[in-house]
Amino acid sequence: MIQRLIFGIFLILPIIFYAQKNDNSELKQIYDDDQNSREVEQIDWKQLSVKDSIRRNRVYELLESNQIVTGKDFYRAAMIYQHGKDSNDYRMAIKLIKTALKLDTTISPWLLAATIDRELMSRKKPQIYGTQYSMASDGVWKLYKIDSLVVNDNERKKYKVPSLAETRERIRLMNLKKIDSFYHNSKSLKLTISLIKQEYKKGKQSTYDVSEYSINSLGYQVLHSGDLKGALKLFKLNTKLYPLASNTYDSFGECLLLLNKKKKGIRAYKKSLFLNPNNKNAEEIINKN
Repeated sequence: MIQRLIFGIFLILPIIFYAQKNDNSELKQIYDDDQNSREVEQIDWKQLSVKDSIRRNRVYELLESNQIVTGKDFYRAAMIYQHGKDSNDYRMAIKLIKTALKLDTTISPWLLAATIDRELMSRKKPQIYGTQYSMASDGVWKLYKIDSLVVNDNERKKYKVPSLAETRERIRLMNLKKIDSFYHNSKSLKLTISLIKQEYKKGKQSTYDVSEYSINSLGYQVLHSGDLKGALKLFKLNTKLYPLASNTYDSFGECLLLLNKKKKGIRAYKKSLFLNPNNKNAEEIINKN
């Protein structure tokens, strides 16, 4: 009851008061810690749960003492509570993100949709936006049960959420086999390139992830292993499969320069810049050469 009363008090304070304050630096650090703790390869979920609880307690103290005042403050506080453990935490997160959106129109409303879905999940209810996935015991990612009649794709777009078709395609891609695993197991770049070409032709029937990003990532793995010529083959193949992707030419150009093929490298960077005029990296390299 006390928590609700305090939250109600700061929620009705004039927005002008909030707008005049700077972002809370301590909250920024708490938020960064929250995000960084989730970017490690192996997460100790038990230990993370303890740290999350400590972070929420401190955020509540900041709320109680009116030290959370700007839109970004409320967004960061919402994220901390969104990583909570029950419906009460998620409901608090919903209130916080709603306040953040009122104070700062530049903040993405995606977090509100995601938190609403998470709060519904915590009560064993179907989600409505389609932001939440779950992994089955067999390691396959699935979309958590959804009531697709409550929210349409126009509403999802409003909240920066992909359409249901886009979400299902994303999950399909998440469940595809990795070509870098095939490469490391086969120890054959020739076989890997052949596999990529075969899988690409299958389109959505493919069983391996042969997306532009996946091929590019493997290219850098091969490059960093010292096989520049092998990496060049992958980057070149990527430009053939995804000729309208600026990043494929950027990576192709980088590898060409490393092989002292300056003329071809600059040509690739110019193509990348043509496809993406905002590619500052390509622009700088072209100007230097």
